[in-house]
Amino acid sequence: MRGLSDRRLAWAFVAPALAVLALVALFPLGWAAWESLHRHDLRMPWLGRPFVGLENYADIAADIRFRAALGHTVFFTAASVALEILLGLVLALAMDRTFRGRGFVRAALLLPWALPTVVAALLWRFLFDSQAGIVNSILNEPLVWFVHPFAAWVPVVLADVWKTTPFVALLLLAGLQGIPRDLYESAAVDGVGPWTRFRRVTLPLLRPAILVALIFRTLDAFRVFDLIYVLTGGGPGTATEPIALYTFNTLFQNLRFGYGAALSVVVFLVTFGLALLYIRLLRRQE
Repeated sequence: MRGLSDRRLAWAFVAPALAVLALVALFPLGWAAWESLHRHDLRMPWLGRPFVGLENYADIAADIRFRAALGHTVFFTAASVALEILLGLVLALAMDRTFRGRGFVRAALLLPWALPTVVAALLWRFLFDSQAGIVNSILNEPLVWFVHPFAAWVPVVLADVWKTTPFVALLLLAGLQGIPRDLYESAAVDGVGPWTRFRRVTLPLLRPAILVALIFRTLDAFRVFDLIYVLTGGGPGTATEPIALYTFNTLFQNLRFGYGAALSVVVFLVTFGLALLYIRLLRRQE
């Protein structure tokens, strides 16, 4: 009886949080899924809101612009996350050492991450401005970055790497500080060099932290919106338009609520699938 009473008490404490979670997360998701099954176009309100089943999802499968946006999202995620993990690891290894002013360096490293994304995007847009940008003043041949489809990706990826690498570095630094120091001492006594110690001791024990950083950054990068919205607006044309921005344009510019809801559901399903994959990899690693 005591165990049953404790269980009921635990559910009583958890119930308000579950109710808020259902209201904030599950209800909007369910509404978006229901909306995606209708042809709801505010440009033609006289058509009403007829039920069309999976027709919107069939349109997505044949949508060339959606496939392009998906390719842009995958490219941005792969490029930015790879650079952030690499640079974050270098910074974490540097901050793990003992040196004068280490606390100040750690605090200063957080400044880019603390800036709002819109402010960071405006800063990098100014740096790559074709007229007054610092980057063009350094180059011998100035380039109009935001006009060329491929060149426009350079400030986008660099801005995300600059802003988010400190977050990755802190995660990896926490992982480094959890590695027992006596392992390094034993390796040094055995005459193991620094590179071998990193490859045989540090990297294997740091894999869970690296995987956690990958989970956070991949899911966040796949949903990128505000950074690209401010920097390029998805341009030139749609050359840098990710899925989230395409969904936004479909909903609030083209007013295709049914199709936009279907796009939102697809983004959620892809992100959820990535989360499940990473969690499975994390459990296997543990």
